[in-house]
Amino acid sequence: MNRSRLAIAIGAAVLVLAAVVLVPMLLGNDEEKSATAASSSTGSLPAPSAADESTGLDQVKHFGVGNVVHTSDEVDYPQSPPVSGDHADEWLQCGSYDRPVREENMVHALEHGTVWITYDDSVPADDLETMGAALPPKGVLSPYAEQRAPVVVTVWDTQLALTGADDPRLEQFIARYGDGGGSPEPFASCEGGVERFETQDG
Repeated sequence: MNRSRLAIAIGAAVLVLAAVVLVPMLLGNDEEKSATAASSSTGSLPAPSAADESTGLDQVKHFGVGNVVHTSDEVDYPQSPPVSGDHADEWLQCGSYDRPVREENMVHALEHGTVWITYDDSVPADDLETMGAALPPKGVLSPYAEQRAPVVVTVWDTQLALTGADDPRLEQFIARYGDGGGSPEPFASCEGGVERFETQDG
């Protein structure tokens, strides 16, 4: 009987010790997951990695996006140029444009993994050839007046402001993000899309 009581006592002590050690660890993991989820839901940017710093991509911005839907309405996007969100049911045809394209169709093209290079009025006409040469087959080049830098390169949910067409980070960005892997439909094409502009209906 004494041995049975001793075994029970030892077993109880082991259980108490395990609870003391494991419960804080489990709670810590839950708190870490909650913090990560909260960070993602607010669209805060992840800390730049060593690889980002070494390639000059530490200024890349990532934006949290929730569920998106197709809509025939105009969408008020929080970023200029937009990076993601609700969009038209027709995507924009890839290629180079000399007029601002309709955002709602362009965002659908971004959903397909398209690279979007935009430029403002400060970019010389000669530099358009440089950007056109950097544009991948699955890409769109178009003017965009209201942006925070002379040149901006965008893929779904990810964007980088550039100093100009000769900024070396343009090619670095395309090399890292241009495969469309971060988009919801990376294997879809921008071919077969429509040509829509901000200055026309539909």
